[in-house]
Amino acid sequence: MLLLALDTATPAVTVALHDGEAVIASSSQVDARRHGELLLPAVDRVLAEAGVTLDAVTGIVTGIGPGPYTGLRVGLMTADTFGLALGVPVHGLCTLDGLAYAADVEKGPFVVATDARRKEVYWATYADSRTRLTDPAVDRPADIAERVAGLPAVGAGAMLYPDTFPVVHEPEHVSAAALALLAAERLAAGEELPAPRPLYLRRPDAQVPKNYKVVTPK
Repeated sequence: MLLLALDTATPAVTVALHDGEAVIASSSQVDARRHGELLLPAVDRVLAEAGVTLDAVTGIVTGIGPGPYTGLRVGLMTADTFGLALGVPVHGLCTLDGLAYAADVEKGPFVVATDARRKEVYWATYADSRTRLTDPAVDRPADIAERVAGLPAVGAGAMLYPDTFPVVHEPEHVSAAALALLAAERLAAGEELPAPRPLYLRRPDAQVPKNYKVVTPK
């Protein structure tokens, strides 16, 4: 097994390589505006650090969000392209699950929250680092305050709203290393991973204006 994991659902552009036993190389950069520019160079760095070439990869793991449309699609399209070019399977994993897996929380339950912009968060609750209790959702923090009251929180989204999430633990952003470890663990247990399809949870910010008039040449 040689899993290439990547995620662009948060401001972190993160890549890792897992050899079936451990993560052997990883790279993470935080830049919400340069996912497309940073991802492929990060893949090159990780492969070079591990001393392997892309054609040695036997599977791809990609974070499927939830996340903003523009950033999330960079990772998903890259993963799909690698899978087609190499003829290897492409697996999806919820980005929030990767954060939960790496959470610095002694015991659950806890909540994971990432920044959804528009004064909202993407979030889910967890019984422990491997067990999600609720489906991913997008809400204003004030609207879920009663549901998450008393729960420790993880993630950059939680850090933005201390009134709703007063106790916040690391990590701030997801890492592909955590995704790779979780994917390898589940695959080894014979579990089926989600399809690499995006969890947008809402429409993209960029939309065609209402009453848009199409003008075509006569």
